[in-house]
Amino acid sequence: MKYHYIFGPVPSRRLGISLGIDLVTHKTCSMDCIYCECGKTTELTLDQKEYVPFKEVIRELDHFLEHNPDPDYITFSGSGEPTLNLCLCRVISHIKLKRPHINVAVLTNSTLIQNPSVRQALLKADLVLPSLDAVSKKAFSRINRPHHGIDPKKIAREIESFAKEFKGRIWLEVLILPGINDAPSDLMELKEAIHRINPDRLQINTLDRPGTMAGIKPASKPDLERVAKIFDFPATEIIAKAGRDIKTRAKRDDIRDAVMETIHRRPCTKEDLLKTLGVAEEMLDNCINDLLDEKLITGKSETRGIFFQTVKE
Repeated sequence: MKYHYIFGPVPSRRLGISLGIDLVTHKTCSMDCIYCECGKTTELTLDQKEYVPFKEVIRELDHFLEHNPDPDYITFSGSGEPTLNLCLCRVISHIKLKRPHINVAVLTNSTLIQNPSVRQALLKADLVLPSLDAVSKKAFSRINRPHHGIDPKKIAREIESFAKEFKGRIWLEVLILPGINDAPSDLMELKEAIHRINPDRLQINTLDRPGTMAGIKPASKPDLERVAKIFDFPATEIIAKAGRDIKTRAKRDDIRDAVMETIHRRPCTKEDLLKTLGVAEEMLDNCINDLLDEKLITGKSETRGIFFQTVKE
């Protein structure tokens, strides 16, 4: 079965082996972050609706779970903001009914966390990973390029409110870009918000794959260590790269489809694909070369290697 709305399982830097669910059409989001690995936002919106068909998502999910070992996590992420989909709560409820022992994680940019239906959905998850890259309006506009009317200070307050109600774990992510959101005043405002939210874990991140704006650079390890020292939060970690490798669990004979499916959502290096798909290196090399020859994918050289992505129509 070819999947359109689920992807992976992939070796997540934070969640081990994670099966992803993408609940919105490509690059539908409430922000247009300059570092987004999925590309520039094409539909900037705060409108909630059923962006992808609920029944098809459930059909794919049930098929995967029936034919493959259980992943460590089922994660709502993908190519846009998952809380924009009105069916998020129903999908989480279905997972908990079918596989109550599998952890459910939701990655969110936090812009809709004040919405009662979104909060109801998130309360059903085991782990919520909200992002907060800036509290000052100036830095927020530079790094996140939000839909008009979104107030970063309100986002911080709403995450704080949610954290007091949520019974699961919260891992708060702050992504740092030099010269964009790391001014001393910006970091001090973030520090105050972080301590008020008091997440179970604070994860400091930086650019890992190509973003949407030319010229932006990742923070160095010393930069991130400096930021961590300023934040002075006890449960802080600087996010590392993907951990353990996995062998192919899904019974997919078509490596070509698997490669296209994976890099359609986010650019990947060959090493990323080897970990994700568990295929022989020679087979993957042949597949990549064929796709390049057919001009279905492109490669872009970055600090961490050559990132492959699908050619946008």
